[in-house]
Amino acid sequence: MSKFCVLGGGRQGTAIAYDLLKFGNPSQVIIADVDLKQAEASTAKNKSLLDTDKLLAVQVDVNDQKQMLELLQDMDVLISAVPYHLNTKVTDFAIQSSTSMVDLGGHTGIVQAQLNRSHEAIEKGITIVPDCGMGPGMNVTMALLAMEQLDTPEHVRIWDGGLPLNPVDPWNYASFFNINGLTNEYDGDAFFIRDGNVIEVPCFEDVEVLSFGDEIGDLEAAVTSGGLSTMPWTFEGKLKTLENKTLRYFGHWNQMIAFRQLGLFDLTPMEFNETKIIPREFYHHLLEPKLNENPKEDVCIMRTEAIGENGGKPTKAVVETLEYFDEQTGFYAMEKWTGWHASMMAIRIAKGELKSGAISVENAMSGTYFLKEGKKRGYKIDIKIENLG
Repeated sequence: MSKFCVLGGGRQGTAIAYDLLKFGNPSQVIIADVDLKQAEASTAKNKSLLDTDKLLAVQVDVNDQKQMLELLQDMDVLISAVPYHLNTKVTDFAIQSSTSMVDLGGHTGIVQAQLNRSHEAIEKGITIVPDCGMGPGMNVTMALLAMEQLDTPEHVRIWDGGLPLNPVDPWNYASFFNINGLTNEYDGDAFFIRDGNVIEVPCFEDVEVLSFGDEIGDLEAAVTSGGLSTMPWTFEGKLKTLENKTLRYFGHWNQMIAFRQLGLFDLTPMEFNETKIIPREFYHHLLEPKLNENPKEDVCIMRTEAIGENGGKPTKAVVETLEYFDEQTGFYAMEKWTGWHASMMAIRIAKGELKSGAISVENAMSGTYFLKEGKKRGYKIDIKIENLG
């Protein structure tokens, strides 16, 4: 039995703790947050859903080294569910305390720096797997599942998104995770594989329309950053194509393009009426309440496609799944897909199934393993294989 610490008692952290309690056979799960009331609310929700005495809420400041090291001294696995920019510091504390770690990532540059510390993790006998969650994370693992259906995959494409089940104009979107992470995905460049090589592709490029049947209808997909984590470099020279796009209702991408062109994504302070403001912070201040004001039963959609050869014949494998808000538990689909991918990885580490070191998400869990674990959690994952010969 293992001791888990969930850092961050928000939406994803609460879902992570639930899954650890249900499937991780823990001796203890600590939910730690800078706001003790938030940690206690997360603990209370899980205690209302599960008959358990293994939960503990504690207050901790992630910026306080002494507090963090005291918290982690007796923990087996830390799951970081705090904003991505804090994960460098959290990784420091994990290594110093010899605590294995999983995080929700979201910034490929930070993830690459974490992976470069593999030798330190090996020396400490711990495992670090960054960039788990829905995307990056589950989407990468689902791409592997499609690839595993073929002898020789060559072209791999991923489409995924979390959406309000009942969209309301004019936004047709709702905030299911930290808004800083959302804007981070909408800024900068993505890294894809095209013609066998890793290339940079600007966000919002190459918008396309995909159909998801009568249940969902048509959606628009566009390029966003960070969704593939380090997968492009791992498969450079092995795949001819690797791409990932984010799904939204019609009109969303035009709104975001306009906001970015207006300068609202900028992080450079500017003068306004003799006051210095950061445009992105002001933009978040205005937009976040709008995205939170309507009921947000949600749906998450994911489709991965691998084209290559199977049995010497050209073949396409398509893997698809949908997830909805759960009225019984009150968990959003986004919380389940984001949190539970991270908790699956943490449980793998606790079981000793991964070697020591810092391991990229595409090397830490196969698609087949995820399929087995997903079924335990009620995921309905459809696999279709089509002969193209």
